[in-house]
Amino acid sequence: MCQTSLVGIPQTLSPTRSHGGTCQRKSGNKALGSGWLGGKKRSPLQMLYDLDQGSSSALAEVHRQRRNLLRRACSRHTRRQRLLQPEDLRHVLVDDAHGLLYCYVPKVACTNWKRVLLALRSPGGADPQAIPAHQAHAPGRLPSLADFSPAEINRRLRAYLTFLFVREPFERLASAYRNKFARPYSAAFQRLYGTRIVRRLRPRPHPDALARGHDVRFAEFLAYLLDPRTRRDEPFNEHWERAHALCHPCRLRYDVVGKFETLAEDAAFVLGLVGAPGLRFPAPPPRAKAATAQDQAMRLFQDISPFYQRRLFDLYKMDFLLFNYSAPSYLRLH
Repeated sequence: MCQTSLVGIPQTLSPTRSHGGTCQRKSGNKALGSGWLGGKKRSPLQMLYDLDQGSSSALAEVHRQRRNLLRRACSRHTRRQRLLQPEDLRHVLVDDAHGLLYCYVPKVACTNWKRVLLALRSPGGADPQAIPAHQAHAPGRLPSLADFSPAEINRRLRAYLTFLFVREPFERLASAYRNKFARPYSAAFQRLYGTRIVRRLRPRPHPDALARGHDVRFAEFLAYLLDPRTRRDEPFNEHWERAHALCHPCRLRYDVVGKFETLAEDAAFVLGLVGAPGLRFPAPPPRAKAATAQDQAMRLFQDISPFYQRRLFDLYKMDFLLFNYSAPSYLRLH
């Protein structure tokens, strides 16, 4: 049995979707767009259903296992939750033409996924890599599921392939710090958040730091995250908000859980379901050999006390549990 109403109206059940796997879209569902929705070809969700029912590939089996692991983790670690409201779905982007719902998590290749979604919408089939980052992030370029009525939201949740990409939580957190607080091109972000951190946590700060917020230390950033006043004053910024809080994986049925660690393979899997295998997912920028994401995170965390490491792990624990990540070996949690 599959849940059909997740947003704004009471829950009912129907054999349209399932939590751990996929269910075939009912032919009587109201068409929401053109192409496959008009009956011309199979939808990405139907393509995944076919893989699940047939002799699937090894990669399809990996994704089936991830769905099952997520379902079991949700059952084990979450309690009864409130019904989602449309605004909770702000991070879920909609592609009506291809029947896709993508929940973006910052610092998990979301710029490139937005480029791909824009390229899919382009009549001439644009090269995703040629789309500037500022255009990919421009408000209004890609519709959000939050912009639709509850009935329209639920129709799309029943009929569309829903996917997200996640990342080892502390590597994502380290990436957010480096990108937003250790790069000169993030001056506006540093003035907004860096000055707030310096003002609250640094004794006798220099006037330049108070004005610019350009020299926030990693330990100060973590202390800001752990300070109860931070979330009491306003929600976490999306760059360090927990993935489960952005995408609600225990309330929405995700058909594909991609991982940053297997980005190329998982992106190709999604594009194959869409029917666009020739569309190349942008390659990540080249990295120095010694500067892997894990190494960078390890260097940042090595000077953080075990007490604060444990508190931070507890803060992000649900992302570790739901997405099957182990605690990093460099942490001193005991």
